[in-house]
Amino acid sequence: MRIVSLIPSGTEMLGAIGAVDMLVGRSHECDFPQGVGSLPAITAQKTRFDPDAGADAAGIDAQVRASLEGGQSLYVLDEQLFADLVPDLVIIQDLCSVCSIDSACVQRLMEQLPNRPQLIELKAQTVEEILDEMLMLGRAVGLEDRAVHAVVDLKQRMDRAQEHINPYIDGPVVGFMEWTDPVFVAGHWTVQLIERAGGQHPMNPTVILPGSGAAVGPQQAQRVAGHSIAVSNQDFAASRPEHLIIAPCGLTLEQSRAEAERLYRSCDWFRNLPAVKNNRVVVVDGNQMFNRPGPRVVDAQEFLVGWLNNCEHLIPDDFPWEAWTPAAG
Repeated sequence: MRIVSLIPSGTEMLGAIGAVDMLVGRSHECDFPQGVGSLPAITAQKTRFDPDAGADAAGIDAQVRASLEGGQSLYVLDEQLFADLVPDLVIIQDLCSVCSIDSACVQRLMEQLPNRPQLIELKAQTVEEILDEMLMLGRAVGLEDRAVHAVVDLKQRMDRAQEHINPYIDGPVVGFMEWTDPVFVAGHWTVQLIERAGGQHPMNPTVILPGSGAAVGPQQAQRVAGHSIAVSNQDFAASRPEHLIIAPCGLTLEQSRAEAERLYRSCDWFRNLPAVKNNRVVVVDGNQMFNRPGPRVVDAQEFLVGWLNNCEHLIPDDFPWEAWTPAAG
């Protein structure tokens, strides 16, 4: 089977089930597992958002909003290369127009191909849906048994991590910045991960699905959160986070660290957060972790349990994070 994956989470799922050798093309953002970068990239950014060249979070947000309000895609697709690869299966996402090329554009192009490849749209919003999509992808590529084993392994890792959580106490309030200017707080699966790690996320908490009944406490899959939302600086400060995670979507660890420094230098409300005063702030590579609904959400879960519960031995060795304190001077 010849597969083109236009979403990093799909590429990572293929890696987890042992199907990465079926890939013949990828998106420009697909960079994991190791080796996929050698495959031809079918997409590219239409506008260059480069924090290293002086574009701050507010400027990037303004450019994104202007493009979307003008009805313009943030990405371009190499139509000739796409056709030349003759894919049997194409993987896209139908969740966020900012994260990757929109599905309508890909579907229009596919209708022009003589072989009419199969299309899989990933749209998971919860941890359980992420695992279900891995199983679905395994069936689609003829590797259902491998997918089952991979999902079982991921579930076992999550269960082992949760053994370190005391379910009888209220955990700390966790602030999670998916973007810093304006502040966007966590949504979807990330809120589930925070709460399952023993934290509270009052800015955008999970809610019980309608019809789930009253005895829903242990039924974690029945508690879901909406998409990431923008909040005012004042409201974020009023939530008084005791732990703070800065993981802007699409930014590297170094860029996330720079955003933390910028907030500390320029914002009184940030300097006065309990988490900042008590040195309970971490920066995470938002380009790799939390924001990709793929198998590495389990790495993120292990990180959260380890960090929030003083069990840092649980954190994967290669998890891209660091404790943050203000730079001297």
